[in-house]
Amino acid sequence: MDMTITTPALLFPAISLLLLAYTNRFLVLADVIRRLRRMEQEDSSDIITRQIKNLRRRLYFIKTMQTFGVLSFIICTVSMFSLLLKYQMLGGILFGVSLISLVISLIYSLREVSCSMNAINIELEQIKEK
Repeated sequence: MDMTITTPALLFPAISLLLLAYTNRFLVLADVIRRLRRMEQEDSSDIITRQIKNLRRRLYFIKTMQTFGVLSFIICTVSMFSLLLKYQMLGGILFGVSLISLVISLIYSLREVSCSMNAINIELEQIKEK
């Protein structure tokens, strides 16, 4: 099967939107951390400590998913360049690596969502205690 330059180009809008979503998740998380920091100064309960631990884990996941997303974008671009230079085999391999990188990014995204659910459960515990 011959790939054309348009095959990897199909990933560009998807990866761009994905990176935008990842950035939004990061910005929301940064805001939550700032609010939690203010709360911790007022009250250093176990729930806040657990939330901070959860937030650190989520930051790691977001950093990793962004890294693999950007890596996917870069490799996809190099794949297109290889195809432009008529290196079909290299372009196909790089496109495959780009897809794998994108899948890894999505797996970390799922893990971050799971971690986010744990944070909500911690908040629900706090409501239940009151």
